[in-house]
Amino acid sequence: MTEKLTCGAHHIGLTVPDLDQARDFFCGTLGFDEVGGVPAYPAIFVSDGAILLTLWRAADPQTARAFDRRANIGLHHLALTVADDATLDTAWARLKDHPGVTVDSEPGPIGPDATVRHFLVFIPGGIRLELATPFA
Repeated sequence: MTEKLTCGAHHIGLTVPDLDQARDFFCGTLGFDEVGGVPAYPAIFVSDGAILLTLWRAADPQTARAFDRRANIGLHHLALTVADDATLDTAWARLKDHPGVTVDSEPGPIGPDATVRHFLVFIPGGIRLELATPFA
């Protein structure tokens, strides 16, 4: 067996069309904290205490092409864990009608045993986000 060289995600970088809109979504809606940034890039760093996201602004948001999860190679979606079913329901209530959010799939089970529940949305700026309860 090959020795493991990694031990989890360090951070995930997402390109967004609008940094303020992305900050408001992650910090104002999901409760992340802004923990740094590089104004010249421009980028901000946000964290929920378990994961660090780097949010980069596209060089020219007007001409940037949206990712097509069925046609492009790259990040299909970002999945974040919530503590439990009640937290998933709270998150759903906040996100389903949030300005700029498009619902991809409503809360429901993942897989045949239904021990994990999740939902998917496209956040402002078009990135596909999944929130899911922990694996049993």
